Amino acid sequence: MNKRFKGLVALLILTAVFLTACGGNKTASTDGAEGQILIVNNTSEPGSLDPALAQGTHESYLLNHLFTGLLRYDKEGNLAPGMAKEMPTVSEDGLTYTFTLKDDVKWSNGDPVTAKDFEFAWLRALDPNTASLYAFQLYYLKGGEAYNTVERPGVYYVKDADGNDTKEVDHEVVITDADKAGLDLNGKSEDEIADAVYEKWLEAKRAEVGVKAIDDTTLEVTLEKPTPYFADLAAFYTLYPVNQKVVEENPDWAKDASTFVSNGAFKLINWEHNSKVETTKDENWFDASEVKLGGITWEILEDSNTAYQNFDAGKYGILTDVPTEVLAQKIADKSPVVTIGKQIGTYYYSLNMTKSEDGKNPFENAKIRKAFSMALDRKSIVENITKGGQIAAEGMVPFGLIDENNKEWRDINGNLIKEDAAEAKKLLEEGMQESGITIEDINKQVLLYNTSESHKKIAQAVQQMWNQNLGVTVGLENADFNVKLARENAHDFNISRGGWVGDYYDPMTMLDLFVTGGEQNYSNYSNTEFDALIKEAKNSADQTVRMENMRKAEKILMEDMPIVPVYFYTQPYLVQENIKGVYKPLLQYPILTYAEFQ
Repeated sequence: MNKRFKGLVALLILTAVFLTACGGNKTASTDGAEGQILIVNNTSEPGSLDPALAQGTHESYLLNHLFTGLLRYDKEGNLAPGMAKEMPTVSEDGLTYTFTLKDDVKWSNGDPVTAKDFEFAWLRALDPNTASLYAFQLYYLKGGEAYNTVERPGVYYVKDADGNDTKEVDHEVVITDADKAGLDLNGKSEDEIADAVYEKWLEAKRAEVGVKAIDDTTLEVTLEKPTPYFADLAAFYTLYPVNQKVVEENPDWAKDASTFVSNGAFKLINWEHNSKVETTKDENWFDASEVKLGGITWEILEDSNTAYQNFDAGKYGILTDVPTEVLAQKIADKSPVVTIGKQIGTYYYSLNMTKSEDGKNPFENAKIRKAFSMALDRKSIVENITKGGQIAAEGMVPFGLIDENNKEWRDINGNLIKEDAAEAKKLLEEGMQESGITIEDINKQVLLYNTSESHKKIAQAVQQMWNQNLGVTVGLENADFNVKLARENAHDFNISRGGWVGDYYDPMTMLDLFVTGGEQNYSNYSNTEFDALIKEAKNSADQTVRMENMRKAEKILMEDMPIVPVYFYTQPYLVQENIKGVYKPLLQYPILTYAEFQ
């Protein structure tokens, strides 16, 4: 057994062995029209419940119960048919996937779910006007990236640190006579001509995307290159379907329960923003006969201590954000309500490398970035603060992913993170001298984290380590999760708490975030060699080439250190003893679909 997993396995064994040990047996429900309503917490207000616009676990937790993709994860954590009747047929060259939908599957409003809904949803997510931050997960489709990156004619300027246009021209998208061919442009203004040409370009590229509804129940998907993990993506929320008729009639359909239409086990009946999201069982769902709950209510609550009090009082049936001290005590007490869920994910800090006008951004310097990473004691963080079986990070790619030889990918690349307080201090001083900045400049830096007791404690510990080992005093700032995301997207931060949970079973899910211009590349990192390795790995069907390229890419990433990995995730959560049927896939939050009260 890999020695690094011993701590985690021990915790998993405790969970399994001591199911009859001490712990409360509390009811956590209200009565619904049919069955009981399970009440749980969600740590943040969903930014959107539109699959194309969602961008985090605070949304996917709900979406995985409101929608069903072509594929889904079963109770054993394996990929299984969802809306599809069976697993897809795949061509010998690995480029064409054919999905056949189940007969008589319906939307929550009674409309039939068709292959055309999937085609529409995927093209909509790729449409640059939708501005989906996860559109890149559909770049595996033939023509997907080309469609998503169509630009409107005009002049584009270099952005400043605040995301505003400067006077420096970045590039220009020009219109040729050929572009105007076939368009009625008489009497049109320059803006109207640009709009007409842009729509022409979009239409042409949209027609080339490799997703086609052959008929109502057959979806044919053509990939740009063979993608071994594409089936995993068919279970990912960005690829969930939307009802074409509903979306076209009302672009704001996903903002209110009265107009919300979905195809999952539960349907939305009430959304009190920043308060709660209420759902009820959807009798139209294909497996509704196996759903025992009358519905699920997610209460929006950032404070983990208050959320735990609600669990302890029996109000909440499941708790996914457990206060660290509570978790440690329950593990020590061998409480049967604790589950240490496995997770493919990494907790890290993004260092904003965006070039500053005054030249005083310390994180433009690689030595300073390395110093901030080297000054941490990750073992202390996971043993004394998180206390949930987390593993001190050894790179960006966590344990649990396999390589070309069906072995642990992490083992080959080894531990790429060095901790050495003396060396960190030396690097800091060298970096400051190279950059012409002072300790006072570094002391102006602020660590941004989203509101959470555990994030706060980790940030305070990290702040203290940097102070003790580097002699710097970094400020702390907490913000609502959606506010933090907005600031990260605008590169409006110095240091920001990050976390990434994999979307599919491949190391690429943890690495392609950091390509130049990537939507989740909040550090504004850019390295041409890294980009080339990732591109080649994505374009190659040779697993040996792919894996070796990703190993090299991770080494470059950890040498440049635009991020500071802290630990590899687990997902500890609590479940009341009288609730059964909850399970957690490796890539998702706990699934409550088949939960029932006993």
